[in-house]
Amino acid sequence: MNHKAYEGSYQGEKAVWLQFGPYEAVVLPEIGGNLIAFRDLESGYRFLREPAESEMEHFKQNPGVHGIPVLFPPNRYEDGKFPWNGQTYQFPVNEVATGNHLHGFLHTIPWTVDEFGTTATESYVSVSVSIDHNHPVFAMLPHSFTFRLRYALSAEGLSQHVFIRNNGDQDMPCLLAFHTAINAPFAEGSTPEDCKLKMTIGQRWEMSDRMLPTGKHQELTAEEEEMRTEGISPYFDSLDNHYKAVPQNGRNRMELTDTRLGKTLVYDVGTSYKQWMIWNNNACEQFFCPEPQINLVNAPNVDLPAEEIGLFGLAPGEIWEETARIYLK
Repeated sequence: MNHKAYEGSYQGEKAVWLQFGPYEAVVLPEIGGNLIAFRDLESGYRFLREPAESEMEHFKQNPGVHGIPVLFPPNRYEDGKFPWNGQTYQFPVNEVATGNHLHGFLHTIPWTVDEFGTTATESYVSVSVSIDHNHPVFAMLPHSFTFRLRYALSAEGLSQHVFIRNNGDQDMPCLLAFHTAINAPFAEGSTPEDCKLKMTIGQRWEMSDRMLPTGKHQELTAEEEEMRTEGISPYFDSLDNHYKAVPQNGRNRMELTDTRLGKTLVYDVGTSYKQWMIWNNNACEQFFCPEPQINLVNAPNVDLPAEEIGLFGLAPGEIWEETARIYLK
C-alpha cells in the first residue's frame, strides 16, 4: 500500500503531504496549519476547495475560504470588543462593512510542524502554535496557550484531532470553528444538480444587519427542514446562516450525497460543537462551507445562558479536545 508522509511543496508553499491507500492530503503549516487538500486519487475526487495556482497570492491574503481554516475566535465580534472575566479585549475591526472583527488570528499565522510519519494503519501530521507574551497574538488575546492539530489519513478517510491547553494563570476563552470549504460536486462529471445536503441543524438564529445574532430564534423554512431531514441542494438559496446544532443518532454532522454516484461524503464533527454556520458564497454552485462552531457568533456580547451559546473557558492547565472525521460512504 502507498503509505507516506513527507515534507514538500504545494504551489510554492512549504507543505506536509500525506498518502494512504487511495487518499492524499496536504497541510500548509506556514499558512495557519490549513489542511488545504483531501483527495481520492483513484476516483478523482477532490473533497476540499483548493486554490488554483493563479489564486495563491489571493489565498495567502485571505486564507479563510479554502481547505480547513482554523477560526479562533470564530466569526464576528461586535466593534471588535470581547468582554471576558471583567476585562474587555480589543480586536482589530477587519470587516469594515459591518464594523466587526472577523475570524480571529490563527488561520493567518505560521504554525510549527511537530511530527509526521506513518504507522501500519495511518499516515499523520501534527502541527501546533504556542502563544505567549512574546507572540504578536498575545497583544489582542492575552493568554498563554498551545493549540495542536493532528490530521491522519487511513482506510477510514481523514481524521482531525484538536487539542487546546491553557498554559497561563488566568481563565481563557475557548471559542473555535472551522471554515471547512467542501467542493459540491466533489467528483469530475457530476453537476451541482447531483448534490444533496443534509445537516444536523436546529433552529436558525436571527441575525441583525451587522450579521450579529439578536438572541432570537427563527423557525426553519420548508427547504431548511428538508436540509435537516432527507436533504436538499446546497444551493437552494444564498446561505449565510447560523443554526443551533442538534445531533441526530448521537452524531453531529454534514452529509453531502452525489446522487449520480450514490456516494455520500460525511463530515462528522463531534457534539462539542453546539452551533453550525452555513455559507455558500451566494449559491455559487462550486463549494459551500459547513462550519462547525463551539460558540454562538459574538457570544461574549450576548446576554443568554453560557451553556446555550457555547461560551466557556479553560482554567489554568486545563485541556479541551475534540475529534472530527471526513469519510465517504
